[in-house]
Amino acid sequence: MKFLFDLLPVILFFAAYKFAGADPDASLALASRLLGDGIVATQAPILIATVVAIVATFLQILIVWLKHRKVDRMLWVSLAIIVVFGGATLFFHNPTFIKWKPTALYWLFSGVLVFSALLLKRNLIRNMLEAQIQLPELVWSRLNLAWALFFVCMGVLNLYVAYNFSEEAWVNFKLFGGMGLMLAFVLGQGFYLSKHMQEDAS
Repeated sequence: MKFLFDLLPVILFFAAYKFAGADPDASLALASRLLGDGIVATQAPILIATVVAIVATFLQILIVWLKHRKVDRMLWVSLAIIVVFGGATLFFHNPTFIKWKPTALYWLFSGVLVFSALLLKRNLIRNMLEAQIQLPELVWSRLNLAWALFFVCMGVLNLYVAYNFSEEAWVNFKLFGGMGLMLAFVLGQGFYLSKHMQEDAS
């Protein structure tokens, strides 16, 4: 359930894009009312989806705050990035900015992991997982590096799809491709960690 909640803005972005694309005339009228004139019909679905994603991220933070009376720092970072890149997309009526948003977030995650490990001597992956599993120090370091590299690759792949395929293909990849690759990476990581946990137990 938490996994789906974390994906709420992405899921609603996808749904809004598909619904808006199904009725171009109504989507253009709605986008023009929200954002002013000068919008062409082909721009309307991505602009409406961007508005929905920004609102959904604010709603996500509100729900977390009402439930826990505190909000995780990465949620605030995600909000800042969607407001900046999504806001630029809405202001300039240019989907390029929102297409860069996942890459910016992925590369920020990667940078934080590397910066914390090299300069602060803090392994953030270990901090998140060590209450559940015990691993050798070398494995924790490899795990942290693996996540950093994964996020770099995801950022590059996002741009590759954005610039080499249709807008609709990118929207599909943003949800299904990103989620599928993340799941595959986590499963592969689980197999790798299980081997080391068995060795540690023996």
